[in-house]
Amino acid sequence: MNVLVAGCGFLGGAAADFFCRGGARVLGLCATEESAAAFVRAPFEVRAADISRRESLPADFGRPDVLVHCASSGRGGVDAYRAVYRDGLRNLLEALRPRHVIFVGSTSVYGQTRGEWVDETSPAEPGVETGRVLLEAEALALAAGGCVLRLSALYGPARSVLMKKYLSGTAVLEDGGGRWVNQIHRDDAARAILRVAGGGLDGIFNVSDNRPATQREVYGWIAAHFGGDLPAEGPANPHRKRGVTNKRVSNNKLRASGWEPLHGDFRDALSAGAVSAA
Repeated sequence: MNVLVAGCGFLGGAAADFFCRGGARVLGLCATEESAAAFVRAPFEVRAADISRRESLPADFGRPDVLVHCASSGRGGVDAYRAVYRDGLRNLLEALRPRHVIFVGSTSVYGQTRGEWVDETSPAEPGVETGRVLLEAEALALAAGGCVLRLSALYGPARSVLMKKYLSGTAVLEDGGGRWVNQIHRDDAARAILRVAGGGLDGIFNVSDNRPATQREVYGWIAAHFGGDLPAEGPANPHRKRGVTNKRVSNNKLRASGWEPLHGDFRDALSAGAVSAA
């Protein structure tokens, strides 16, 4: 099986490694030569390519059996989102004609704000333009008969935004900490990619752990782990790039397909030593 991973970074690199262990021929694409160099010892090939430019795409890999688009816009705004997510995916589809495509998006497309549960049948009406760009990219993947994975906030080894804020002393319990937080460990997200790549699945799947928790609960777990105190309370940040939402994400559909997260919630990952701050 030939697998091309566009966006061979924190998540894409883990997925590429899992595919490689399963016997697939894998090519990973990174945005820069510097990021590609980080995979110099990887058991799969990695190249630098700007997926927003069709002429930058590899012409010698052949037709991928599976294309995984999990590239990131970095810290860019709406223009970067269009270039990487929508235009990048369109370029990959038209140039490579993959047999199966998996687009890795975000649960930020759910704009709900009242703490309600959302699943794949819930309205996806993001309140910001970046979310609407993600929906445009989703439509491309679905029109090609592929899968869309809507990921909750990603964390894992050397990456946890909430832990980093706690350890740096910048964490705040926003409006008392009652907002719901949905997360997924990197390795569980990578395993979800492999699950839908295995055939027989298409459509949209939420990728989240088994238990959403409030911001206060998550910081409480982190504080207990380090033997510290809860952060101070303060106002909410109204300028999140992917919008301000408050919902609980259901993973029931993906679990019904046979996938099960190794880390049921963030507290489980803490106890297992599977999460750390950069």
